[in-house]
Formats: sequence, structure tokens, C-alpha cells
Amino acid sequence: MSKVLSKDGTDIVFDRSGQGPALIMVSGATATRAAAAGAAESSSPYFTVYAYDRRGRGDSGDTPPYAVEREVEDIDALITEAGGSAFVFGHSSGAVLALEAARMLPHRITKLAVYEPPFIIDDSRPPIPADYVATLNKLIAEGRRGDAAEYFMTRAVGMSAADVAFMRNSPMWETIEQVAHTIPYDGTIMGDTISGNPLSIRKYASVSVPTLVMDGGNSPAFMHHSAEELAKIIPDAQHRRFPGQDHGISPEVLTSALVKFFKGRDSLQTGGREQE
Repeated sequence: MSKVLSKDGTDIVFDRSGQGPALIMVSGATATRAAAAGAAESSSPYFTVYAYDRRGRGDSGDTPPYAVEREVEDIDALITEAGGSAFVFGHSSGAVLALEAARMLPHRITKLAVYEPPFIIDDSRPPIPADYVATLNKLIAEGRRGDAAEYFMTRAVGMSAADVAFMRNSPMWETIEQVAHTIPYDGTIMGDTISGNPLSIRKYASVSVPTLVMDGGNSPAFMHHSAEELAKIIPDAQHRRFPGQDHGISPEVLTSALVKFFKGRDSLQTGGREQE
């Protein structure tokens, strides 16, 4: 475990593993750096992987007031730690944060890969309520962290109330409540891109770095639509869909895609043999 100091003085804690060019992994809502352990382990033979706790989570600090720019500064601090440039991979709402970083740090991010940024740009699923972030902040302010997490899971993720009720009785729920105050952060990152408006992601036309946009074949249609559209909007982008994968892509499939895109290699080296 190591840490860097972000521009506003916040400690950002990370794990560094592997060897090769730097790869910073940006997690989605509620995830700590532990969630990236599988992908980090799978990728470490090919990259020096930086898996970090986003501000407010795990061992990292948090300095109010929240702003997306502060989280981009956190990534910038990690890039400095990595030597001044890095590949970046983002998952889910972390993919949207990674896109924001690519817009703001175009000369620091060498290549960008994103998996299923959860944009809602058409009527293939209901939009998120306009007062989504305000409602989350109200629930957090009232000390109702569990209710805030449930609101996120039912309204944003699309889980059923019965499934969330089961989760609330599971050992994992305490961990989720611990980071519930950061769920509005991800809602702020998403902004109006979850409103059903196709124009809301046009701002990513300013992303100038080579970008890989990915989704899973088993994921919902709205994920497919937004990934396809994003790849059309970004000037230097390509799109890949992985059959049999959903929002939780397997580390091995992800690593294979990242090695091919970031390093220009079509296969992985395992035990002295090449594995497709």
C-alpha cells in the first residue's frame, strides 16, 4: 500500500503491482481498490498496475466540497507517481471519470480504455430521476446510508427491491454502507448523461487520445447503444463487444483486450506459451 498527495491535499492510497508501462485502473460506484484485485493480478505481467481507492473510499482521504475536477486531479497525481504518462482503464461510472480525465489531461494519458460507461441516451431503459443526486445527498445527510445505497441500486442499477432486501441482510452490506456517501459523487460524474438525451455525450468528441470502448454481449441494450454511440463520437476510437460477458467482465478477457489495445499484441504470454 502506497499513497500520493492530490492537489487539494487529499491522500490517495493505491496498490502498485507488476512491470511494464503504467496502467491506472479507475473503479466504478461503491468499489474500492480491492474490487480491481482480479484485473490487477491478471494484468500485472504486462503492465505496472495502479489500483487505487477513489477519494472517500477505503484508505483514501476525502476533502469537501466534492467536484469532478478533484477526482481528475487524483488521477493526475497517480500519473505523476507513474512517471508522467500512463494508460488508463475505467469501469462503469469509473469509465466516465476516465473519459473526463482524458478530456482534461490529454497529454498525460497515452491511451484510454473504458468498459460500459452507463450512459442512458435513448428510451431503451428509463432515465435516472432528475433529482437523483439531490435525493442521495438528502438521505446521506439524514444518516440513512443504507437507504441511499438502496436508492442507487434500484433507481440507477435497476435491481429489484427483493434483491436489494436480500443484500441488506448479507455481510457485504456493511461494506457498501461504508462508502455510501460517495455514491452521489458518481451521480455528479454522470451528470445529464443518464437522462435519455443522445446529445449529452457529445462533449466526449473532445477526447483526443486513442480510445477503446468495450461492452459485454450479455449486458442490457442501453449499454450496447451508448458504447456504440460513444465510439462514433470520439475521433480516434474503436468498439469491441465480448460475447458471454456482462457488466462484470472477467479479468482474463479484460486483460487480453487491454494488452492487445495498449501494447499492440494479439495474445498473452502464460507459462512460456502464447494464449489467445
